[in-house]
Amino acid sequence: MSYFRPNIERMSGYIPGEQPKDGIYIKLNTNENPYPPSSRVLHAINEAVNENLRLYPDPVATAARIKIANVLGTKPEYVMAGNGSDDLLSIIIRSFAGEGDKVVFPYPSYMLYKTLAELQDSTACNIDFTEDYALPKDFLIKGAKVTFLANPNSPSGTMIPSQEISRIASQIDGVLVIDEAYADFAEDNCLSLVEQHRNVLILRTLSKSYSLAGIRLGFCIAQESLIQGMMKVKDSYNVDRLSIAAVVAALDDQKSMKTHVEKIKETRLHLMKSLQEMGFFVYPSQTNFVLARCMRGISAHTLYQELKSRKILVRYFNLRRLDDCLRITIGTREEIDILIQHLKELLTTKHSKISNVCCR
Repeated sequence: MSYFRPNIERMSGYIPGEQPKDGIYIKLNTNENPYPPSSRVLHAINEAVNENLRLYPDPVATAARIKIANVLGTKPEYVMAGNGSDDLLSIIIRSFAGEGDKVVFPYPSYMLYKTLAELQDSTACNIDFTEDYALPKDFLIKGAKVTFLANPNSPSGTMIPSQEISRIASQIDGVLVIDEAYADFAEDNCLSLVEQHRNVLILRTLSKSYSLAGIRLGFCIAQESLIQGMMKVKDSYNVDRLSIAAVVAALDDQKSMKTHVEKIKETRLHLMKSLQEMGFFVYPSQTNFVLARCMRGISAHTLYQELKSRKILVRYFNLRRLDDCLRITIGTREEIDILIQHLKELLTTKHSKISNVCCR
């Protein structure tokens, strides 16, 4: 006998990237920033560790919302803070979609969208990207309550132009969630669409560009009516005191963030060129990672395992359209050069065991 709801019993759940217990790996598998957070963040957290930790935090994270609004040129009333952007994704799905409701997202993309739809017992409608990761003509589904669109996309790193996303927002029936976790590494973003469309919600996170994956602070930007409605759904105190202090300090130091982003973009270009020279197909990335498709006859899974045996972690997905690919986070230049060296060694004939299973 199972005590779980049938939809929970059926689902497999979301599996995060591997987090090794020791620090001996070059860790290029979970899109973390290789550079430290701003020193202002560390100072702010130290200052916040005081007797006030016995008190509950501000339930709506007012200081963080004001700072986010000032930096992005919007209103605090348009901002909602969460325990990472995943918390906000959960709030959104619980706010707008119920049993049997259609939830739309492209494939391959962030697999948590499917998990969240299954948690609500909604109807998950995953629509395949085209081969070059453009949106197909049948992406719009009539009556969908929520449409998720990661832009730039994960795991491909590719971008959909903001004009096309604006067109989608004007044609769908429900809300359009534009997940911009990697926007600071991209050439464009969709923030302007919030004012143009009352059904648009933009998600951002401090995990990637601000080097704060361990703090868990994300935010949503949408028109005030949507924010007010979602406030009813969130946990009472979903952002703690230390996270609020950290986000204010991080956003105060734009210079540090932008310096690290530029280093990552330079290393990204270096990695992409090196992978292409080795024979990989590399999708055009606007993120802090690249998706590299193996050349015919090379097993992506075996290559992933061989790198792991050499204490280098990359991401392998045993999924349709991804099982011939590796997703590689952009580390420091030194880390990426070590990866490139090992890949070149593994692709030589003396390491022919990676060719035992064709990945195509």
